[in-house]
Amino acid sequence: MELRALFGREPGSLAYIESPLMIEPDRSPFISMRMDVLFSSPTLEGLVAQAAGLMLEGSTFKVLYLKNGLKRSYEEQRQLERLVGANIRGTADMRCPDMTFGLLSHERGWMLGLCVPADHAWRQRIHKPQNYSTGLPVATARALVNIAVPNPKGIKAIDPCCGMGNVMIEALSMDIDIVGMDLNPLAVRGARANLAHFGYENPGLVSIGDMNRVTGHFDAAILDMPYNLCSVLPGEEKRAMLASLRRFSETSVIVSTEALESDLLAEGFQILDYGQAAKDSFVRNIWVCRS
Repeated sequence: MELRALFGREPGSLAYIESPLMIEPDRSPFISMRMDVLFSSPTLEGLVAQAAGLMLEGSTFKVLYLKNGLKRSYEEQRQLERLVGANIRGTADMRCPDMTFGLLSHERGWMLGLCVPADHAWRQRIHKPQNYSTGLPVATARALVNIAVPNPKGIKAIDPCCGMGNVMIEALSMDIDIVGMDLNPLAVRGARANLAHFGYENPGLVSIGDMNRVTGHFDAAILDMPYNLCSVLPGEEKRAMLASLRRFSETSVIVSTEALESDLLAEGFQILDYGQAAKDSFVRNIWVCRS
């Protein structure tokens, strides 16, 4: 779902997506690297000739064969790296190079580019001062933000049941303009503590409030429906929340342990996408909807 939201499509049978978008690889839990293409050729010989034009004065490099589902032996991969690397004018360093060139074989030929790896700094936010046992995991929260706000520029977002602020922290880390609220004062206190822990100390980012009384309009919302493992949200309350969400948000990502499709359609939402996030027997349903 996240890759569809970011790129408009999935990798398919190969392990990469070609796109003109320069998305930072650390933004997504599901992207390990971005390769900025320098050269492409229908033949390996043509690519080698183009690589020979690279002059890296004072910089070290290595060439890395990028696996993409096409079967090549370990020795074949190393031979290809050596062939291309031998034609680049610079100093090879296989352990700690200044730059890494990715070599990619695909159905139309070959590509060579600069690799920009993800460092996944967001993983450090797994540990928070305050948390719910059933709170959204960091990777899930980050993916939900990307699904709701694939292009952050000019977007105003809201998390109307923010809990301990997991979604808000990930959104703020991507410079997304977001506010949060929750009916539970203890949750708001915990969210403020978590936000401050990661450098977001503005107490006005989170407020105590009922989403049914939200005023104003938002481009995007991420609603993790309240739940616990022992009870179900009453139908009337659930429908009121969905009606309110449709009123104040243009695009909504809705998360629930219950089946909500009939409720969403009854409230007038257009369902754009659906998926699940499962951990053992605990399953979260995720809908992307337009009001």
